[in-house]
Amino acid sequence: MLKNFTWGHGVVVALGAFMLFILSLIFIYGRGWQNAEMVSSDYYGDELRYQEVIDAKNNADKLPEKPIYSQTTQGITLQFPQAIIVDQNKVTFHLFRTDDANLDVEKPLQFENGRRIHIPKQILFPGSYTLKIAWNSKQVPYQMDYDILWK
Repeated sequence: MLKNFTWGHGVVVALGAFMLFILSLIFIYGRGWQNAEMVSSDYYGDELRYQEVIDAKNNADKLPEKPIYSQTTQGITLQFPQAIIVDQNKVTFHLFRTDDANLDVEKPLQFENGRRIHIPKQILFPGSYTLKIAWNSKQVPYQMDYDILWK
């Protein structure tokens, strides 16, 4: 059988193998992508406003006492120190998931039980979050980010 195998047959076999390789990349490797959406729907506008976020984070870094978070089986609790005076007792939190924007949560909350904010476990799904906390104190913006792994 190898006596009848010419260079023309070799070219056809090589092209067929190459086409199978390309098709396997398209159909098999392409299935591994779960969610290829952008992080933000208004990426350019967010980028233009990012200097405000940098300033708010720098303001928060200068604080002598910072808000701390703790995880319990009931959810996430944020505790603000007495030294931080929050305008109108209103704090905005944003739970940000890089893998699925449908699981993002953002809302303003008021303090409960003194200087504490509670995020219930019902709105949390297992995975990695970035918790962004933003507030104003004497009309100066502050923001802190925490990386959280919710199980």
